[in-house]
Amino acid sequence: MQNQFKVLTLSYKNAPIAVREAVSLNEIGCRNLLDKIKEFTGAQDVLVLSTCNRTEVYYAADNDYSREIIKLIALEKGFIATKEITPYFRHITSHQEAVQHLFYVGLGLESQVVGDMQILNQVKKAYQWAADAGMAGPFLHRLMHTIFATNKQVVNQTAFRDGAASVSYATVELVEELTANMENPRVLMIGVGEIGANVCDNFQKSAVNNIIIANRTHHKALELAQKTGARAVYWENVWQEIQAADVVISSVPGDCFFIARETVEKQGVRSPKFFIDLSMPRSVDAALESLAGVCVYNIDSIRNRATSALEKRIAAIPEVKGLVAEALVEFSAWTREMAMSPALQQFKQRLEQIRQQEVARYLKNLGAEEQQLVEVLTKNILNKIVKMPALELKAACQRGESEALLQGLSALFSLEKQEA
Repeated sequence: MQNQFKVLTLSYKNAPIAVREAVSLNEIGCRNLLDKIKEFTGAQDVLVLSTCNRTEVYYAADNDYSREIIKLIALEKGFIATKEITPYFRHITSHQEAVQHLFYVGLGLESQVVGDMQILNQVKKAYQWAADAGMAGPFLHRLMHTIFATNKQVVNQTAFRDGAASVSYATVELVEELTANMENPRVLMIGVGEIGANVCDNFQKSAVNNIIIANRTHHKALELAQKTGARAVYWENVWQEIQAADVVISSVPGDCFFIARETVEKQGVRSPKFFIDLSMPRSVDAALESLAGVCVYNIDSIRNRATSALEKRIAAIPEVKGLVAEALVEFSAWTREMAMSPALQQFKQRLEQIRQQEVARYLKNLGAEEQQLVEVLTKNILNKIVKMPALELKAACQRGESEALLQGLSALFSLEKQEA
């Protein structure tokens, strides 16, 4: 199974926001999908990752389960037809490419804003959900911890994580540009989830400091406001705050809260007014742009900002890929060793059978003390016999030449063929 890792991926690179929105899964959706995959497929080592920029399912299996997984995603999202979304999915069936893809995603190499620091936390949550569902085996555990270790190397050895060139920082930069000619612009942050909290954190480094926070759970808004120097308002007043704000940033899912054109129009619009939608599904009506003086920006509008931090990150990409390449070599060697372990165990068991059969023929004629000596002596001999093939196989794994040795060992000792 270790050589059958695959990934079904849909991301901002090949899917518009409406399609990403259609397949986006919250925590409950991800956990439900894990359960469905466990029940209806033979996939193992399954990881479900869904963010505003991507929905991906990593899995290990001999079979191609891409169609089944797409259907299960559609089922979880409440629609039956999959022909509208299927073309946007890419299925990576090469084991090495799939493993490398997860490295690149986890480290932020595949993020819309290169080096986005949020993605690793999202990957860690997906890993926890996989473990909770009983869908993370030794292969996935080792892979994830190798990625986490590589991330520490990236932080310590490169400039890839210098600065704050994340989606949240890009949002702050955009607000600074949009309000450059305003005096003390009023910014409303709706929602205090991970991205909302990060945006507020980044505003602390900005000249824009008139930040108001609204959240359904008021004490969370209050805690974040106290931490970031902002001001919290009660959720009951959110529409008044939307009317009063120069910039409205929403990070709450559109199926929970939606800023519709008709509602804003009835309130009256102070111009200019900017809406930045960081939600998935979208929570700001794109039709708002038809109102005079109103501009709407969504996730796809938040482009890589031309900052020195981002430039440093881009320049550090070759270093990061070099560290990933080194980690992949070590992980591949471990994978091959894992594949060889059952054969070595069988080899040892076969020799142990022979040892026991031969010793049994003579032990009955020996005293208890002599029997103990024979047991210790013959077991030591067996362990020394096994040690040399094990060392040679390990060395062959490092060279990528273990397959021929395994076949020879299996043929010599009539070992059963192990399933991959």
